[in-house]
Amino acid sequence: MPEIYRPTPKPLRESATPRHTSLVEIRDARPDDLAAIAPVFREIVADGDTYAFPEDLTDAQIAALWMEPAPARCLVAYAADGTLLGTAKAGPNRPGRGDHIATASFMVSPAAQGKGVGRALATQVLRWATEQGYAGMQFNAVVETNMSAVVLWQSMGFRIIGTVPGAFRSRSHGPVGLHVMFREL
Repeated sequence: MPEIYRPTPKPLRESATPRHTSLVEIRDARPDDLAAIAPVFREIVADGDTYAFPEDLTDAQIAALWMEPAPARCLVAYAADGTLLGTAKAGPNRPGRGDHIATASFMVSPAAQGKGVGRALATQVLRWATEQGYAGMQFNAVVETNMSAVVLWQSMGFRIIGTVPGAFRSRSHGPVGLHVMFREL
């Protein structure tokens, strides 16, 4: 079995303060947004360090995974020039007896990372989940080496509930853990 990589946590620094972004609009995704979402989705998945989705998905498969029907919700964040900065999806973590806890996933275009887009999307998703009456939000698979995400989620009140060792095959680090993160709403 390959050795499992363990990241060294970095201090929180300025991550608790939103950074400037040219973000002008966060809204519900429409079917025609798939043309902007799909290339960002593919670029992030191909990078191999944050998502376990297959790399050869068609647009229709991406839409089925990312743009799920109600009660789920998909958001997009656009810059003033019409460039997609990021996208998020949210909904119940589990059906039936688990539907009182929300989950969400976020993708920020590599060109827009570090500019507050993820925080802006997360703020909207958390507000929506609270308004919908969810009791909490659980992230099921935050790659432990994705320190920008881990630090962001911790700064927004999420805590690491546990880590599944070696559950993700990172392109850069080999087998790394997946955090389960949670916060009450």
